[in-house]
Amino acid sequence: MQRTLRTAIHTHGVGLHSGQTIRLSLRPAATDEGITFRRTDLSGPAALLPATHDRITDTRLCTVLENAYGTKIGTIEHLMAALWGAGLDNVIVEIDGPEVPIMDGSSEPFMALIAQAGIEVQEAPRRLLVVDETIEVRDGDSVARIELHDGFVLDVSIDFAHAAIGAQRAEYDFSDTTFAEAISKARTFGFAEDVERLRAAGLARGGSLENAVVVGPEGVLNAEGLRYRDEFVRHKALDCLGDYFLCGHRLVGRITTSRPGHRINNLLMRALMANPQAWHLQDDFTSPALAALTARAGRAPIASAVRQAEK
Repeated sequence: MQRTLRTAIHTHGVGLHSGQTIRLSLRPAATDEGITFRRTDLSGPAALLPATHDRITDTRLCTVLENAYGTKIGTIEHLMAALWGAGLDNVIVEIDGPEVPIMDGSSEPFMALIAQAGIEVQEAPRRLLVVDETIEVRDGDSVARIELHDGFVLDVSIDFAHAAIGAQRAEYDFSDTTFAEAISKARTFGFAEDVERLRAAGLARGGSLENAVVVGPEGVLNAEGLRYRDEFVRHKALDCLGDYFLCGHRLVGRITTSRPGHRINNLLMRALMANPQAWHLQDDFTSPALAALTARAGRAPIASAVRQAEK
């Protein structure tokens, strides 16, 4: 069944790029409403931004939503990943500024907020987006492919010239792992040499060692070091999940992506959704009886991340 929050929850934090202090509220939403952002510093239709792949207008350094009135909300990907990882379908996100607060650079603070608010099961079935045909997109050195698979698997590889990162690869099968366990704590990262250039361009004004892993010439500058040995690729996987959730559904398929970024993530979702022959929607049947019946029929049951998160 679809899920929303049991009650509203509130917090505040700094915007990574704007440097502004921003108030954030997560509120319950009705069935089939999906994820909707609302700018509380604006009014009327201009304040509303449904979180969908076709409303992404900027993918430089973060994912930016924009509506027909020119209203924008940036840095939505870490929150979107947390909503996906917590198994939520319908949520109203209220903020009073141009971007979601960065918090500690990961999805963990948002997961904690969701846990405080609680989750409510709604009286409407969830629809999974099941991939039937292979879709592949390329953008320079970046490649992303989604294909038929009974479950959801994400295979991510990165390759940076810096010795502190290098080549990393991780594969996550969400039939036997959870977002909270494997990915949610991985922080965004950047390079010290880029900081002044970004700030001169009006970006990264709120960035610090408190909300990002910063890599200098000799290695990681954060005193506490990394949260995971391969935190860099894990964070790229986190970004992917947040960007993929903008298709409006949980995916059933296998995604393999090399050198991912917000642009290639969005290109993959646009290519998939533009080809209705490549996918279909299916109810998320999760009862033990149906799972047993499916297993007896000789094929593994489709397992969604939300079922794993509930265990």
